[in-house]
Amino acid sequence: MNTDQLVVNRERIVRVLSGWTILVPLAAILISDLAFLFLRKPNGALLFLSCAVLVAGAVLLRGFFSLQPNEARVHVLFGSYKGSVRTSGFHWANPFYSNDRRGQPGLESRLAGAKPASIGPSRRSLGRNKISLRARTLNSEKLKVNDRRGNPIEIAAVVVWRIEDTARAFFDVDDYENYVPIQSESALRHLANMYAYDDGEGNETTLRNNVDEVSQALRQELEERLSKAGVVVDEARLTHLAYAPEIAQVMLRRQQAEAVIAARQKIVHGAVSMVDMALKELADKDVVHPVVNTGTLYT
Repeated sequence: MNTDQLVVNRERIVRVLSGWTILVPLAAILISDLAFLFLRKPNGALLFLSCAVLVAGAVLLRGFFSLQPNEARVHVLFGSYKGSVRTSGFHWANPFYSNDRRGQPGLESRLAGAKPASIGPSRRSLGRNKISLRARTLNSEKLKVNDRRGNPIEIAAVVVWRIEDTARAFFDVDDYENYVPIQSESALRHLANMYAYDDGEGNETTLRNNVDEVSQALRQELEERLSKAGVVVDEARLTHLAYAPEIAQVMLRRQQAEAVIAARQKIVHGAVSMVDMALKELADKDVVHPVVNTGTLYT
């Protein structure tokens, strides 16, 4: 049995050459070589050398790439991670760095016949091991779960997330764009099981009455789950919370009854408070309370 732990990758930032400093001399060499081939029509060793220059130039051209703001490129050389570039602009790097379209969304899911998670337009199909660092929004579907007291409820949340560690996103999970919504759904279900919908006892935190505390708890759990994929959560907040349709009417009548009882308790409390206030006023002013003898059994 293999007990080896998975290797946890860490992002390393590397610097690359400006593409313009390589493009100009390379273009000059290639143009000169083409002119030499067509004008001089060399043969023998010169022809071989000229063709070799063209082949080398074609290989070097593969080293050019560009990055937009909030984009990064992961450099992989023969299966070894060499670092990531985060600087936007026109660059040149080792032409043998991997340029595959690794991580197209839902590729493994489609191969397995499963439906990939839907989270909006994908940025991982950029190719050349590029990855978007932009903030993304996951608007989860309504989930039907049971709260802490076993009542079926509907719950949904919106999560704003972004890639913080490109190495983890590429190498520590198979497909981070599917990993994020699946883990978000799992965290939301767990959160709903931890709290009651309402009617908390004492200072108990409930889903309906303590939205800020619940949202903070959801964000913390998401950060713990998604850190493996190099993802940081900027915001997580509930967007939908309601009883499931099969018990919604019953719970509505219960809430209405509780509201009536609370109103009556408030009226009684107000009346008692007024009587208590009047008695205190009379006592403070030393007012004598007349007692009327309405007769006894012995008169």
